[in-house]
Amino acid sequence: MGNKPIDISKFFIAGINYKKTDAAVRGQFAISNEQYLQILSLAPSYGVHELFILSTCNRTEIYGFAENVSQLIDLLCTQTKSSKELFINSAYIKNGISAIEHLFNVAAGLDSQILGDYEIVGQIKQAVKFSKEQNFIGAFMERLFNCVLQSSKAIKNQTELSGGTVSVSFAAVQYIKENVQNISAKKILLIGTGKIGRNTCKNLVDYLDTKNITLINRSGEKSSSLADELGLKSASFDLINKEIRNADVIIVATNAEEPIITKADLTGSNEKLLIDLSIPNNIEAAAKELTHIHLVNVDDLSKINDATLQKREAEVPQAKQIIAEHIAEFMDWHEMRKHVPVLKAVKTKLNEIHSNPLFSSDKINSPVTNTEEKIQKIINGMASKMRRKNTQGCHYIEAINDFITN
Repeated sequence: MGNKPIDISKFFIAGINYKKTDAAVRGQFAISNEQYLQILSLAPSYGVHELFILSTCNRTEIYGFAENVSQLIDLLCTQTKSSKELFINSAYIKNGISAIEHLFNVAAGLDSQILGDYEIVGQIKQAVKFSKEQNFIGAFMERLFNCVLQSSKAIKNQTELSGGTVSVSFAAVQYIKENVQNISAKKILLIGTGKIGRNTCKNLVDYLDTKNITLINRSGEKSSSLADELGLKSASFDLINKEIRNADVIIVATNAEEPIITKADLTGSNEKLLIDLSIPNNIEAAAKELTHIHLVNVDDLSKINDATLQKREAEVPQAKQIIAEHIAEFMDWHEMRKHVPVLKAVKTKLNEIHSNPLFSSDKINSPVTNTEEKIQKIINGMASKMRRKNTQGCHYIEAINDFITN
């Protein structure tokens, strides 16, 4: 967007999350990296040049600048399994300061399915990084992203909003602990060792006191490396069907577009608990129809309500105060950005006056260093006044007068 003043009313967020949609619907709007890249390649043809997409187990959101939000929604839905109409029926749409505040709340974990879930911060970082690598993050969104991270870090350090051990990955472990007897004798299979899978694996080891765990990942290096680190077993992805048959507890934390475990894979097997941490779901929902299969997903896990969550609720007002302070700081920066073209114009004019022989005098034709310092001092003073009063023309004339007479 160059030096053109930013109109924040053109900054939109459109999204769906767990509040109005279940895991099945959210899965139809989940965006993979390949789809994300395709959306970015199509964006200019939709009149969109700055955007990023956040797609997690709890939400799919598109943030960006547009003349109207339909441009962003149309663009997103070019790559989704379901229709624009279904998205709109379930969506929340915000713009300007409301969209900015929403992003701050999401990054703080205030909008998470499990309050204070801090895993969202890493997901936002990845989403913005992906878009930035394709040159779709400008100065406004870069600054906004940095302020959001600072706010999230302050909340993490100054409150107990993310205190305790409650996250989707921990909730899975807690569910196993409460529902599986004699866990040390059970064979656990974890499929997927990305960020959520890795966190889940460490929680399994730390809180279930068992190492009877086998790891599988499409990239064998990831699973074998994590298995070596924690003293666990790993298996080749080619052996997944055998490992599924042998397991008593299966946790799936993959990112496939279609189920990797089907009802047919489980027919005739032993009694099993399956936990699906993936969006879209990577365990076929029909598996629930089997009487020996107990299947839960992220929506089921989010229903835990313990003392840790109650403590987190008490931290919400302080977290919101921290967010308000960081938003105010960001908006101060934004207001100053609007004045940059005027400040540059005045600085150019003052340099022209200095070099114009018609204005030569002892006051004006002082050494270059002194003149540069004098001009910068005048510009700084002008900027300070413009922060307090929106009277650009008056300050323009005043700055030139100050330069000539002082």
